[in-house]
Amino acid sequence: MAILSKPNVPQFSVDVYQNEYLPEGGREVNAVVTVTSTGGGTTGGHPLSGSATGARATPNAGVVLMVDCSGSMEYPPTKMRNARDATAVAIDAIRDGVSFAVIAGTHVAREIYPANGGLAVADPSTRAQAKQALRRLAAGGGTAIGTWLRLADKLLSSSSAAIRHGILLTDGRNEHEKPEDLRSALDACAGRFTCDARGVGTDWEVKEVTAIASALLGSVDIVADPAGLAVDFQAMMEKTMGKEVADVSLRLWTPQDAEIVFVKQVAPTVEDLTARRGEAGPRAGDYPTGSWGDESRDYHVCVRVPNAGIGQEMLAARLSLVLPQPDGTPQVLAQGLVRALWTDDLAESTRISPQVAHYTGQAELAQVIQQGLEARKSGDVGGATAKLGRAVQLASASGNEDTAKLLAKVVDVVDAASGTVRLKARVADADEMTLETRSKVTVRVKK
Repeated sequence: MAILSKPNVPQFSVDVYQNEYLPEGGREVNAVVTVTSTGGGTTGGHPLSGSATGARATPNAGVVLMVDCSGSMEYPPTKMRNARDATAVAIDAIRDGVSFAVIAGTHVAREIYPANGGLAVADPSTRAQAKQALRRLAAGGGTAIGTWLRLADKLLSSSSAAIRHGILLTDGRNEHEKPEDLRSALDACAGRFTCDARGVGTDWEVKEVTAIASALLGSVDIVADPAGLAVDFQAMMEKTMGKEVADVSLRLWTPQDAEIVFVKQVAPTVEDLTARRGEAGPRAGDYPTGSWGDESRDYHVCVRVPNAGIGQEMLAARLSLVLPQPDGTPQVLAQGLVRALWTDDLAESTRISPQVAHYTGQAELAQVIQQGLEARKSGDVGGATAKLGRAVQLASASGNEDTAKLLAKVVDVVDAASGTVRLKARVADADEMTLETRSKVTVRVKK
């Protein structure tokens, strides 16, 4: 374990789980890497104190809240009110000294607080002013989320905050800009700030909102009932206040003639990072992981190595957690090794690491849920039944009870172990969207 010397910054550790033995001719090496950070804190002030001040040191952070104010937020009228109330609760959870702003999003983006082209510094006075500004929010206009994100980026870049984060709420589809405009905005913002995205109600597009959170390394969820926004927003902001270090990357070095097949985050959610590689010197690449507080995440790494003879051993990959420094030299926070050893012992070479097997199943679970729901929407009853049945089987075998409960709202489970199911004739939009939105949420390996 490598330890950061700065106070109130997490200490990182890396644990590698794998079966390093390969059969003759074997080339693919799989490993699950558990990254754990401790000592950074997970929340701001006491949630019941009515103040965001706390005993922990103030993070060097900036936060922008983006609130959908399009015309559809007026139907029903309680939706806009709930959004205002939830944003006020989130503002109360911002710790003193943290920079923040609020954006009203329609077919254009408008900074409603502090409305000076920058960020305000949180204290009792500025929080009260921001909540006063929220009262003037009214629904009207269209939806162009790319403009919201670009303004958030502009505001955050005006600050010296090391940790930059956005919270985005929308209730509808991004109908007032071209898909390529949103994609361009996401490409421009990726790596500059992280963003949690929430869809309220059932008239928004899951893939669209999920893509926003994925590109910006944030969480995504549905709040089907607007009355639940306040609790969700408070939890999101408190988690943001617990972030203590930003821009951490997972660096993979591989030997000559070896290649990375994939790098995926597999817990707490499935996220493919393979295409996000940034070159970091000879045979090394960086994969972004975003900001960290007190938490643990798992990553699945697959490396294809050159063939070697029985009894030979090689280092398949060296994993490092790195943090950029002002002088350009990355600080190594922790390291781990992935090994390959060729054997003619059939029992050794066919043994599968429990961690690798588990997360291979969890990744398949996420995939078959999405495939099953697509088949259901297109009227392919047979395909939907087969895919969602397989999802039920995987959820049951891995102990993913939350996903199993969500699946049971879409299918009637005849036998979970075999994956025998029947599609329900009627499924509430909220239930289907909740399953799709949370399909990538995984459970850890059973101890």
